[in-house]
Amino acid sequence: MPHSYLKPLLNNNGSKIILLVMDGLGDIATTPHGKTALETATTPNLDRLAKVGTLGQTIPIRYGITPGSGPAHLALFGYEPLEYVIGRGALSAAGINLPVNKGDIAARGNLCTLDADGNVIDRRAGRISHENAAPVIAKLDKVQIRGVEVDVRQVKEYRFVIVMRGDGLEPHLNDTDPQEVGVPPLKVVAQEKRAEKAAELMEKWIAEATKTLADEPVANGFLLRGFASDPGLPSYEHAYELKAACIAEYPMYKGVSRLVGMDVLDLVGPGAQGEFETAKKYWQDHDFFFIHIKKTDSYGEDGNLEGKSKIIEEVDQALPTLLDLQPDVLIVTGDHSTPAAMKSHSWHPVPFLIWAPMTHRTDLETSFTERNCARGGLGTFPAVETMSLALAHAGRLNKFGA
Repeated sequence: MPHSYLKPLLNNNGSKIILLVMDGLGDIATTPHGKTALETATTPNLDRLAKVGTLGQTIPIRYGITPGSGPAHLALFGYEPLEYVIGRGALSAAGINLPVNKGDIAARGNLCTLDADGNVIDRRAGRISHENAAPVIAKLDKVQIRGVEVDVRQVKEYRFVIVMRGDGLEPHLNDTDPQEVGVPPLKVVAQEKRAEKAAELMEKWIAEATKTLADEPVANGFLLRGFASDPGLPSYEHAYELKAACIAEYPMYKGVSRLVGMDVLDLVGPGAQGEFETAKKYWQDHDFFFIHIKKTDSYGEDGNLEGKSKIIEEVDQALPTLLDLQPDVLIVTGDHSTPAAMKSHSWHPVPFLIWAPMTHRTDLETSFTERNCARGGLGTFPAVETMSLALAHAGRLNKFGA
């Protein structure tokens, strides 16, 4: 269980916690006088919270390790990511509420385009639209082989999830995505002997499914990644005595939230304002709210510093909606850094702000930026300690020892 030493200290006092995660928030300045997205953005509300709250920066996994979104969020939720390893397949399936039980194997899929020789020429089938991909994925769902049951469901656009159910299945399989074009999809190979049965069955299904798509003009193939099973994570309610809720637009973040027992709430509207209005609507029903903002990461991966900065400004402008709810603790951070200059996730520390008007200790910093967070009163600490800080500031932890 995450932080098992916290269990005897828990005090369910009814206080409210918000964890606001701007995905990929951290950035880098590539010149001495250059600015990050946070430094470029106009953020009066975040800066006011920084002035009266406490800043710091987190290390998502370990120093120098670039995290994926799944393990980075698990760390924020207090689950040691090197202990609780979740494959992308299980995350994607949970994101669309497709059950994956012990003994099932799930994988994330991309529709792709193959040439006449079976080589991949587009790993995302031209980013085929959601509407055009739906009938192709429906074809895949009809493909069945003897000995197992297979479910295929669309996630978004060209992305889908496959879940295979049967006896003796193990998820220790390699991806079929070669991560390049001009070569064929990889064969499914067992990484451990006990997974050989699953590899054989998955290869049989892939062969039949590929035949089914042969007449498709664009999406005539598919690539599978992240084979996984149910990770069996302890729930938030059991670990922290919190009635927790997730507010997110993208399926994967709904998925990791469901896996730790959060209720996934229906959005009132789009964007930061819509997500914050959702928290307002359900405020009395939960005492912990995880709110996820995706586009900071998307623009970072596009190399669009201005776009990333604008999303941060959008969040800042909507922030009064959350503050009007008078949470006992508000944490603003990211799951990892996605520098626009690098167009990818990175290992850099992540800005962190905690505002808890009854308990926080102010530092000397007055604005919410990477450089200020690096000097902040919390210092640099593992992201997995986020929940301990949140619970303590919310008055939900009793004294340890006599």
